[in-house]
Amino acid sequence: MDQTAQTESIELAQAVAAQLARHCTDVVICPGSRNAPLNLALLARPDLKVHTRIDERSAAFLALGLARVQRRHVAVVMTSGTAVANALPALVEARHSHTPLAVVSADRPERLVGTGASQTIEQQGIFSNFADTTQVASPEDIPAMAQRFTQDFAVHINVALDVPLVGTELPSTPDDRTLRRAPSVRFVDHGEVELDLTRNTLVIAGDEAWDVEGLEDVPTIAEPTAPAPYHPVHPLAASIFRKDHVSANDYVVNTRVEQVIVVGHPTLHRGVLALLSDPAIEFVTLSRTADFTNPRGEAARKGTRVKVSGEPTRDWMKVCEGAAEMGGAAVREVLENKDYGFTGLHVAAAVADTLAVGDALVLGASNPVRDASFVGLPFDGVETYSPRGAAGIDGTVAQSIGVALATQSREATEIRAPRTVALMGDITFLHDASALLISPGDPRPENLTIVVADDNGGGIFETLEIGQESLRPAFERAFGTPQEVGIGQLCEAYGADYREANSAQELLDLLAELKETSTGITVVDAHTTRGTRRALHAELAAKTSV
Repeated sequence: MDQTAQTESIELAQAVAAQLARHCTDVVICPGSRNAPLNLALLARPDLKVHTRIDERSAAFLALGLARVQRRHVAVVMTSGTAVANALPALVEARHSHTPLAVVSADRPERLVGTGASQTIEQQGIFSNFADTTQVASPEDIPAMAQRFTQDFAVHINVALDVPLVGTELPSTPDDRTLRRAPSVRFVDHGEVELDLTRNTLVIAGDEAWDVEGLEDVPTIAEPTAPAPYHPVHPLAASIFRKDHVSANDYVVNTRVEQVIVVGHPTLHRGVLALLSDPAIEFVTLSRTADFTNPRGEAARKGTRVKVSGEPTRDWMKVCEGAAEMGGAAVREVLENKDYGFTGLHVAAAVADTLAVGDALVLGASNPVRDASFVGLPFDGVETYSPRGAAGIDGTVAQSIGVALATQSREATEIRAPRTVALMGDITFLHDASALLISPGDPRPENLTIVVADDNGGGIFETLEIGQESLRPAFERAFGTPQEVGIGQLCEAYGADYREANSAQELLDLLAELKETSTGITVVDAHTTRGTRRALHAELAAKTSV
C-alpha cells in the first residue's frame, strides 16, 4: 500500500467522520495513537466544530454539557483501552437523563483482542446496559452506525483501525459538506390520560419536564430544571398535601391532594417524593421517553398527553397559594436569621437575585440544586441545567463549560456572549477542577461565572441521617471531608479569573458587578459555613409543618 496517499484506516475514519457530521455539529477529540485516523479525519471537516481535551473523562462531560443545550448528539473520540472506560460516568448520566451523547472509541482489529496486545481490552459491550456497542470495521458498517443516532440517546461506536494508521499527508478537505443535520432521537408518545381537574390535583414537574397542554392552570411543584409554572407551589409545603385538613384562623381547610401528576423525573425533595408513594393519592406519570418515574408499578396510570375535564376549584387554588406563600416566607425568615451565618442557601439566593432573562444556569448536584429550588427557581426565561439523570457530582465543571460554549455558539450574533452561571459546592468543583484546562486555539467560554459555595466539605451530609449528633465522631473523616484547598491557586494555574466573597452582601455586589463586566471564565469562591446547616433545615421544616 502506498502510505504517501491514504491508508485503509484513514479511509474508514473519513467515512465515520462523514457520518458523524450528518448527526453532530460538535465533536470532542482526545490525543491518542489508535484514534489518530479519526482525529485527522474530523479536523479536516469544515462542517464540524472540534474541541480538544487531554482527559477522556472531562472530554465526555464537556460533550454532555454541549448536548444538553443542543439536544442533539455530541461525539467524544478517544483511543483504546482505559481511555474508553473514562467515558462511562458521562454515558451513565446521558442514559438516565436522556441526553444525546456518542462515545466513538478507536480499537484494535478483533484478531488482536485477547492476545495480550498492548492497550487492548474487550471494548465491545464495555458500557453494559447503558449503551450497546456498534462495531465499525469497514465502510459497510456505517449504515448500522447511522441507525443508532436516530434510535438511542446513549451511543457507543467502536471503530476497529488497523496499521498503518496514517500516511505521510493529512487528509484533504472532503467534497461533501453537511448543511442540514439528520433528525435526532424522537420522543415517544405513550398516549392520552383522562383527568378530572375538579379533584384536588397537584403536578410534580422534575427534570425532563415539558409544558403539558391542559395542565397550565394546575398548581405545580417544579424542580429548577423544569419549565416555570403559572401556579408554583413551594416544595417545603409538600407535607400539608398528605393531611386531610389543617386549621387556619379558626377555619378548617381541606388540604388533602386527591391526584398527583408527575411530569418528567423529579428527584430532589423527600417530602415531595412521599406524595408519589402515598397509596391514598391517585398517581399519574407522564413521559416522552421509554422510561417513567413510577414508584407505584401497575397502580400508576401512564401516558404522554392528557385530556382534561373541569378546572381546579377556587378553594383548592387558595390552599395551594397559601402553601406556596408559607414555604417562601419560611425561606425568607431563615435567610434573615443572622445566627446561621453565611450558608449555601444564602449563596443560592444571591445567584437567583442576580439572574436575568436570557441567562443559562447550571446547578451542581447535592445542596446547590436543592437550595435553588428553595429560593424560588425555576425562573421563566432562564435555561436551567442540572445532572439529575443519575444525580452525581461528576463532571460538573466540564458540563458548565459545555453549556456556556453551546449557548454562546447559538447566540453568535450577539455583541456580548450570553451569560452562563454555574453554582456548585467546593467538593463538586474540586472533583472536576481539571476541566478548566482548555488548549490554546480551542473554543473558550466568553462569559461563564462559576460560583462555588465553599463550606470546606460535604455540606449535604450535615442534613442527612448520618449528620446526627450520635454519629458525629466519624462524620468529618467519612462524610464532611474538609479539603482546605487553595481554589484561588488552582484558578491561577488554569488561567481562570478568581474572586472571593465572605458574606451575602459581598456576593450580591460581586455578582451584580460581574453581570455587567465579566469575560472568559470567572470563579467566585463564596466562603460559607456548614456548621449551621442542620439547624437551618430543622427550622425550615418546623415553619412548614402545620
